[in-house]
Parts: sequence; C-alpha cells; structure tokens
Amino acid sequence: MTIISSPHSARVNRVDQVMVQVCLALIPGTAALVWFFGWGVLINMALATVFAVTAEALVMKLRGRPALPAISDYSAVVTALLFALTIPPTLPWWMTLLGILFAIVIVKQLYGGIGYNPFNPAMAGYVFLLISYPVATTSWLPPDVSELLEARDLSTLSFVDSVRLIFTGALPEGLTWDAVSAATPLDELRTMLDQGKTIDMIRESPLWGLFGGRGWEWVGASFLLGGLYLLWRRVITWHIPVAFLGGLLAVAAAFWLVDPQGYPFPTFHLFSGGAILGAFFIATDPVSACTTRRGQLIYAALIGVTVFVIRTWGGYPDAVAFAVLLLNIAVPMIDQYSQPRVFGHGRGERKKA
Repeated sequence: MTIISSPHSARVNRVDQVMVQVCLALIPGTAALVWFFGWGVLINMALATVFAVTAEALVMKLRGRPALPAISDYSAVVTALLFALTIPPTLPWWMTLLGILFAIVIVKQLYGGIGYNPFNPAMAGYVFLLISYPVATTSWLPPDVSELLEARDLSTLSFVDSVRLIFTGALPEGLTWDAVSAATPLDELRTMLDQGKTIDMIRESPLWGLFGGRGWEWVGASFLLGGLYLLWRRVITWHIPVAFLGGLLAVAAAFWLVDPQGYPFPTFHLFSGGAILGAFFIATDPVSACTTRRGQLIYAALIGVTVFVIRTWGGYPDAVAFAVLLLNIAVPMIDQYSQPRVFGHGRGERKKA
C-alpha cells in the first residue's frame, strides 16, 4: 500500500480529465437546446469541433510542435462546444468556421496556447462574429412550444431542413425567414420597453414563461444541473458562479423594486439567456479568470453587474460574452489587489522580493 502524506495528493487533475467532465456537464443543457431549438444545435457543435481540432493541429504543426498532445487535452473541443452553444442553430457553416478560427488561432494559439490566453477563446470568437455579422448571429429559431408557434404562425425545421439551411442557406419550400425565426425574450423585452410598453403588457407575449423566457427556462435549469455536477466533481468552486448570479440578481432586484413596470422580475435575467451557462461554464475558465478566492468573487460579481448594464442600456441584449471579455481585461489588476495576506506579515505589508 502506498501512503501519500500531506501536502501531496493521490488525485490526478489532468487537463484532459477536467475537459471531459465539462463535456459531460454540458449534456443536460445541450439536450434542452436541441429539444426546444432543433437539430441545428448538434450540427453546429459537430462542425465547430471538427474545425477547432483541425485548426489546433495545423497551428501546432506550423509552430513545429507535435499536434497530438495539444488536441488530446480536449481544450479545443470544449472551446468549440461552448462557442456552438452560443450561436444560432441556423448560422451558416462558414461563419462557424470563421468564429472558430478566430478563437483557436488568434485568441488561443497566438498567445502561446492553453494556459496563456488572456481572453476566453469561445466568447472572443462569438463576439467577433456578433460584431461582424450582427443579423445572422442574432437570428434565433423560435422555441418548439406549440402555443408560441400557433400564436406567431411559426414553423420548426427538421434535421434535413437544418442541414440544408446551414450548408446552402436554402429554406424549405414555401417558408420564409419570418416563418422560422423569432426574437429572443431579451430582444423582445428591449424592443417593447423602447416602445413604451410596461412589463405587465410585455408578459402577455407567448415568449414569456413563468419566470423567464419560454423554453429558455428549461435550458437555463438544465445548464444549472450541469453546473451543480461540476461543483460536485470539484471541477470548479462555488465562488464564481455564486458571485456572478448574485451580482446579476442583486442589481436586477434593486431596479425592479424601484420600478417593477420598467424592469422585469430578477429571475428573468437568469432564465432568458446565457447567464447560467456563463456563470458555470464560461466565467469559470481557469486561464482567463482570477486565481485568488477574493479576486474570483470580485471578478464574477462585476461580470453579473456588467451583464445587467449592457442588457438594460447597451446594444446587445444577452451581454454575457461582452461582460466576460471586459472583466478578462481586469483580471491581472484584480488578482494583484486581492492577494491573501502572507503568513507572518502584517496586513498591508508586502512580501520582500
């Protein structure tokens, strides 16, 4: 019997094992997205994964390094999956390719590969597409809810229809974009508020569910289940998810209490977009996030506040990707000023070099 004494650990915490756990945790949320928004979700995930792994291997070859170790840690796969979960299910294949190339080649490998990228690659690739092709990257399918489809006279797409649309841009015969696309709950909220409507009037829309967007409620709850799995497996700690969602809820609740007809109930912000996915799977990226516990709380809480600010007054309704990237910039400064006190030194006393 081998005895391992403190501070050593028998637990293996390799990158590939962590990435596999993240992939497993994404399964409930992915299943919910496919259920409500169609086969295009899985098609995008497959395309993004192939593009990401291929790009990673080619870049490693160009750098004169073996490709197998780089692609076998599955970091490119996780980047591809997270990227694919944020883009619309009908996004043309070549846009998916552009976004992945930007994420892997520019954001990840240009800085030296895994462990050196200052920004979250998946979110950087998504924002690159969002800025370059705003219409295509905000055109979502309606959730597959009969009441909503009947009220808006909308249609869903089969697997074959999704493949044809992604690769050729051709819609099924007799259908137009108005018949297969709909605004997201966050988009509709902003539009209706700009038209002077109250929250009570907006809630009459079939896009709204009990406490979030119809369909999106289940997607958020499913990603929450996956996030709890990551906490249980100790892949992540509670600091970033709790601070992220707490910061978003706190500021949303404050504005809702002041003006409940001008701001939605706080849970709407959690279950109508990518907040829960961002809190558990994106902001927790160990490379681009803060490393100190206090820093993680500050970093994540500021992301939550920034999400609310951009959603309420900015031009991009979901805002999670922008908020994460903006706080990625601040990570070095937050870490510097949130270092724990060195044992044996007084509070505020710096350790001498």
